[in-house]
Order: sequence, then structure tokens, then C-alpha cells
Amino acid sequence: MPVSAASTSPQDEAVDVQTVLNEHRFSGYQWLIFALCFGIVLLDGFDTAAIGYIAPSLMAEWGVSKPALAPVLSAALFGLAGGALLSGPLADRLGRKRVLEGACGLFGLACLGSAFAQDLHTLTALRFVTGLGLGAAMPNAVTLMSEYCPDARRSTITNAMFCGFPLGAAFGGFLAAWMIPLWGWRSVLLLGGVAPLLLVLGLCFLLPESVRHMVARQYPSEQIRQVLQRMTGASLAGVRRFTMTESKPVADGQSGLAVVLSRSYWLGSVMLWLAYFMGLVIFYALVNWMPLLLKDAGLDTRTSTLVAALFPLGGVGAVFFGWLMDRFNANRIIAIGYALTAASIWWIGQEVGHLGWLVLAVLVAGTLMNTAQSSMPALAATFYPTSGRATGVAWMLGMGRFGGIAGSFLVAELTARQLDFSSIFAVVAVPGLIAMAALIVKQLAAPRPQSAPSVQGPADVSHAPASEGLS
Repeated sequence: MPVSAASTSPQDEAVDVQTVLNEHRFSGYQWLIFALCFGIVLLDGFDTAAIGYIAPSLMAEWGVSKPALAPVLSAALFGLAGGALLSGPLADRLGRKRVLEGACGLFGLACLGSAFAQDLHTLTALRFVTGLGLGAAMPNAVTLMSEYCPDARRSTITNAMFCGFPLGAAFGGFLAAWMIPLWGWRSVLLLGGVAPLLLVLGLCFLLPESVRHMVARQYPSEQIRQVLQRMTGASLAGVRRFTMTESKPVADGQSGLAVVLSRSYWLGSVMLWLAYFMGLVIFYALVNWMPLLLKDAGLDTRTSTLVAALFPLGGVGAVFFGWLMDRFNANRIIAIGYALTAASIWWIGQEVGHLGWLVLAVLVAGTLMNTAQSSMPALAATFYPTSGRATGVAWMLGMGRFGGIAGSFLVAELTARQLDFSSIFAVVAVPGLIAMAALIVKQLAAPRPQSAPSVQGPADVSHAPASEGLS
């Protein structure tokens, strides 16, 4: 082990940080990092969904129509895309920790300010700013967590952390149902603002910078040593050099965006964007339109709402997919998930006259859809080298957000063309097949590992052949 080797000859031996992560148990310190990142994603889900929960009360108090409320509902989606696209390159340059602190502070302050908005224009602007912070927080929480995971459990742990998002969105619904009758819709936004600001304090004092990022950016060895010692409990006193093995080709000095768009990665990057885009086309098309489609197909309002509510419930299945991704080819696992998603969505369109089978079809489709989609950030995190990982994950999430916008317009166009119930679901199933095909192309286009000389310094980076992963 590098740690024991370093203790016998500390001036000459180098410690490989990923080997330390792989050879030590997942420590209490790493669980603390998990809890902080889970909290970020949980609040991300809460604040993203909050506007939907308060919309009916907002309409009643301000006397606005549904069309007038559309800009408020969509403003955060555009902010989410912008925040993700901007934050990735910043995190690869400045560090994951700094960007996470800034992002949580931004969406906390903006959400808090939204609670005091007096008109739609102010609320729309603040929701856009909230979206910027939310969009920056999510990918960097995924990136930082993935860089503290052992290779053998990375997808499982990262996917488990990502489950905080649907749980936060669902938890927000229960809280809103309790809080709004007691204190009004503004109380939901107050909670959504105060909680992230309190979390920022925890991030400042408890969250470490990614140890892989510190090695890649040549941080002083003392900073790296302190984190590793707290994580493992092993003594690294006197160690002067830390190394990091990269399994992916990358030229020294490239920016995060240059890595993502480089010759080795551009095709895989585009395929990740396409797959995530298509997944969100499906998700937002059905979440926004399924209650209305079911009602138009003959179900009463209450039944159609309850059946549609089953669709977003399957995100926790991502833990199982993470377990599979750690043991088999991750691209193929998620591609199969998207293929089964397409089949199950087509199945929904065939069961409108049979309530029992319709409920089962919606539940199965939602579980498969959310599981595949929630597994994509972990897949992106393993695709890129450390110098481009935050940008790669963030840009996949950012580009994908436009799929959410497209999904809402897709069903509107299909209904305008007077397609029947089964035909609409058949069309909405097609993006699942496109996502599957994109991941197959990504697998074929994966950059081959290559060797490169290590860079000498207090913390050096080595490039060596390995299987797809962070190590």
C-alpha cells in the first residue's frame, strides 16, 4: 500500500490518492461528505419543485391566469441550464468546493428573496437567479462525491446521493401541503431560502475540496495530506509527493471545456448530451401532460391525477442501477434502461381502458425512466478525466435541460395535430430509443487509455492504462 510505503521512506515514496481511496474502508469522513452533498441535492430538488406547489395559491392571491404564470414556471428551467453550463468550467479551474458554496448561497438568497416578491416580474427574475444556483450546485455535488469514492462502489454511492433530488421534490410537496394552509405560500419559499444558507455554513467548515482536484491542480502537499489523514486515520507525516492515476487521455494544461470538446471526447460528450436531453423530453412531457391526457382519455380528474403522480416515483431504483454499473458495463446497463423505458411508455398508450394495467404501466415506466435518468450523472463522472470532470457533468446536465423545455412543447404539438392517446405515447417513447442508441455510440467512441509521463511537483498526476473509471 502506498501509505505504508510512504511511512518507510517518506522522502522518496509517493502516495497515489485513488489507491488510498480504494484500499481503505469508506470512512466516517467520507460519509460526512456524502451527507453534505446529499443535502445539497435534496434542497436542489425542493427548491426546483417549490414553484409548482405554490402555483395554485399564487394564482388565487394575485388573481393571475395560467398563461400569465407560465414565465414564472419556466424561468428556473432556463436558469438551470445556464447555471450548469457556466459552473462546470469554473469548478474545474477554481475547485468544486468554492463553486458549491457559491451556488448554494445564490439559490438560497434568491429563493429567500422570492418569498418577498410583490409581482410576477420580480418573481420571474428571482426564479431565474434561483435556477442559476440550482443548476450550478447539482453537477458539482455529483463530481465532488464521485471523486471521494472507491472505484468498486463509485456508481452505487453517487447514484444513492443523487436520489436526494426526487426525495427533496416529493418532501417539498408534503411540506407545502402542511405549510400553505397555516402560513401561506411564502412560507415554502422562506424555508427553501433559509435551509440552503444554513447548509452553506456546514460546507464552509466541514466540506473538503476534492482530493483528486487538489492533486490535479498542484495544491500544496500539506493540504492533501490533512484530508487523507482525516479520511483514513493513517499517518502520512513527511510525505512530500502525491500522485493520481488517470485512465483517460488528457493534455496537460487543457481547460475543462477544452477537454470535453477535445478530439478524444467530443463524440462521447455529444452522445451524453443527446441521451440526457431525450430522457428529459420524456420526463417533462409526461409529468406536465399526463394528467390532462388521462382525463381526455376518459378518466375522472381525481383518478387521472393520482395515476399520473405514480410516474415520478422511481428514482430510488438508481441505487440498484449503480450497483449494476459498478459490476458490468455502465453504458449498456443504462442503454437497456432507456430501451425498457420506451417499451413501457408505449405500453401506457395501450392500456387506457384498463385501469389496473394502466396503473402498473405508469409505475413501471416511471421507475425505469427515473432510474435510467438518475444514473446518467454517475456515468458522465466516470467518462472524463479529473481536469474536465466538473465541466463534463455540468454540460451534460445543462444541455439536457433544454430537453425539458422541448418535452413540454412536444405534447402540445401532438395534441394540436389531434393524435389519439396511444399515438401520443408511441411518439413519446421514441426519445427512449434515441437515448439508447446514443449510449451505444458513446461506448463505441470511448477514448482508449494511453500512457503519459507524470508531472513532477508537490502533487503529480500520472496517466496509465486502466479500465473506464476515475482511477
